[in-house]
Amino acid sequence: MEEIQTLELSKSWKELVLYYAPEGTAHVGLLKGILSQMGIKVKNLTSQRCIQKIGYLAGAEGFEKRAVNEGFEKYAPAMDKELLLFCGFSEERLEELLDKMKKAGIPKIGLKAIVTETNAHWTVYRLYKQLCEEQKAMPH
Repeated sequence: MEEIQTLELSKSWKELVLYYAPEGTAHVGLLKGILSQMGIKVKNLTSQRCIQKIGYLAGAEGFEKRAVNEGFEKYAPAMDKELLLFCGFSEERLEELLDKMKKAGIPKIGLKAIVTETNAHWTVYRLYKQLCEEQKAMPH
């Protein structure tokens, strides 16, 4: 199996979660409380942030903010599922976070990914679409 190259992040913080929640998601406060308790920074993904490259949002070197054209929202894909992107996590810390989420009763979030050298060059929208396609292809 090919080893995944994770993205080298800014040294100002160790771990970051990029989080998108559709409006009305009930457990947002609970999830953010767990992240805060664990000392994990969270960055909310708004429609304007979703057109940015993931590497830029993660604070990785070599990524710049993209210009946002007015009215872009009408061309942006609808995002109706939660999305969690993990940056800078060890395997143990990621498992600890997922375990705490489960124990707190947070419903399973189907769209999750680790930020890698490859997907860092993608927009959040592109990764969201890819994860949705992968989810559809998986047997239930």
